[in-house]
Amino acid sequence: MLVIGRNDKGVVTGLPNAKKLLEDLPNKIRDVLGIMAEVNLREEDGKDYLEIRVEPYPSPISYKGEYHYRSGSTKQELKGTALEHFLLKKRGRHWDDAPEPSFTARSCSAAAIRLFKQRAAESGRMDRAVLRDRREVLLGNLELTEKHGLKRAACLLFSDRPERYVSGAWIKIGFFVTDDDLRYQDEVHGNLFEQVEKTLELLHTKYLKAYISYQGLQRRETFLFPDAALREALLNAVVHKD
Repeated sequence: MLVIGRNDKGVVTGLPNAKKLLEDLPNKIRDVLGIMAEVNLREEDGKDYLEIRVEPYPSPISYKGEYHYRSGSTKQELKGTALEHFLLKKRGRHWDDAPEPSFTARSCSAAAIRLFKQRAAESGRMDRAVLRDRREVLLGNLELTEKHGLKRAACLLFSDRPERYVSGAWIKIGFFVTDDDLRYQDEVHGNLFEQVEKTLELLHTKYLKAYISYQGLQRRETFLFPDAALREALLNAVVHKD
């Protein structure tokens, strides 16, 4: 609610042209912002003032093509990435749900499609008939298709070089002795399915320590973290783009 005709102490100072504003403001707000506002004429101590009430809108509201955001006591204009995230959030969408027009079904890696089909069939969560589906059908069933192309998530999942579409779309592993002492590191590229599998393999073969024990003549390695917990932590990092 916005009140016109009170000072900063809340005392009514009055509006000499309140009745004219009562007619002009609703039209002005509608024309400039595209929303309907409730403008009410109030009176106190014989002085007129106005109350402007606006209900929260589910969609973003622009002022002359600009979007603004209240941060504390200041008003900030939303630009660039912040504006994109704001618009997507208001529409109930996420960053990876946005369309990527330059990425099509033909752009998908045959190896990535084949790997997904194999893993999906092995998991038992999808019928083995998925192995015979065309890639267009598969992408549609996964809800990765858009009217203007595929979604960004499809680029990450089914492109052998997702960084062509999304900068930084690979996994980086580093071995730190202290917070600022990096001894060695690796980068894992490829589609996300391959990235996760290669990263798990690298962690076990190069980065993680294991206790060595023997059962008879057979050597056994016991890692500090259970495989399921390590895989869950890695998948969470990938899903949250961390």
